Amino acid sequence: MNVHVVGCNHRSASIAVRERLAFSTEQARTALREFRDRFPGVEAVLLSTCNRIEFYTAAETDSSPSLEQVAGFLARFHGQDLKEILPLLYEYHGDAAIRHLFSVASSLDSMVVGEPQIPFQVKQAYQVAVESQTAGPLLHTAFQTALKVARRVASETTIQQRRVSIPSVAVSDFARQIFERFDDKRVLVIGAGEMAEETIRYLRAEGAGDITIVNRSAERAKELAHRTGGRPLAWEALPQALATADVVVSTTGAEEPIMTVQRFAEIEALRDQRPLFILDLAVPRDFDPAIADRPEVYLYSVDDLREVCERNRAERDKELPKARKIIDEETLRFAADWRHRATGAVIQQLRADWESIKEEELRRLFQRLSQLDERGREEVRQSFHRLLNKLLHPPMESLRDEARHGFPQALLDALSKLFQLKD
Repeated sequence: MNVHVVGCNHRSASIAVRERLAFSTEQARTALREFRDRFPGVEAVLLSTCNRIEFYTAAETDSSPSLEQVAGFLARFHGQDLKEILPLLYEYHGDAAIRHLFSVASSLDSMVVGEPQIPFQVKQAYQVAVESQTAGPLLHTAFQTALKVARRVASETTIQQRRVSIPSVAVSDFARQIFERFDDKRVLVIGAGEMAEETIRYLRAEGAGDITIVNRSAERAKELAHRTGGRPLAWEALPQALATADVVVSTTGAEEPIMTVQRFAEIEALRDQRPLFILDLAVPRDFDPAIADRPEVYLYSVDDLREVCERNRAERDKELPKARKIIDEETLRFAADWRHRATGAVIQQLRADWESIKEEELRRLFQRLSQLDERGREEVRQSFHRLLNKLLHPPMESLRDEARHGFPQALLDALSKLFQLKD
């Protein structure tokens, strides 16, 4: 099975490197077209998320590009130094590549195992490849199967139901207790780091649309707003933003609280007793804990969330063996099905060619032996049929035996050449 994946993720490369190698949707389309021109006949799917960039390729022959070739393509596309990139990349071939894809799609290879957005990202990457006409028979089958495997893992385990990151628990386990919906809520994010960005992703997944970002560095607020579809706001406008917000996520690195009880009292007067949900994810805390004494305020700190995270992590870890078993089962099934498909085509072609030869020889024989009655002709036909089956049995058994233990490409090539089977 000539499938190959080359990539980097949160374990192999820093966020600074991943940012330089990341692809927007439009960039992915452009890259796939260029890749198709550079490697005609090679299938390709490009998966790019905040935590991984992976190039999946497949080819009917051994013409699939190497690690160095894919790395060189990535480096040239982004204007990066190949020598810096190459040591940070990993690669998988054949069954290992399929197993990796299934693990990624099922969110078992994520920074946060069980991340529910991963299957959607895999599906989106596959759809872009389909639109770019770079996904062929093998990657069509591989990615469609990967999405089915992800659904199986989600339905047969509780992996995706156990939130284990601070932002995911904050939104799914705590904010959901206060608000049934988020599409009509005003969200204020204070800070522009990774924690803020991850929390925004979870809020977006819950339907939040109105998101304002405030940061001491206006430039960083603009950058985060651009990446997440939020709206940047000047630091000086923080009091007014708090007065209109329904949900607040605070993740600054301030050494002292940015919101004291006294300062919040001034803002509270403008809120008309509307509920305010505050996720104070900063250490030290951004909001004075005494603010939680207000009846309309729901204030949670990192410590409030950590216990739930640890409990969920323990429950999730119990499910990991079951999820990995599903991945192993599906990988073996996929490999066996693909090998059967490959060998089946050769077997059918071989039998068809020999059947054609048999029928031609029978026709000639019956022309010469015109005195044979129908019973005699049928006896001859059966003899030819038994002979053909006996001649075909050894190569077919060899193919089937090889397929049980691995992909018999060498044997397939040898049979095709030996019997002059046409493509």
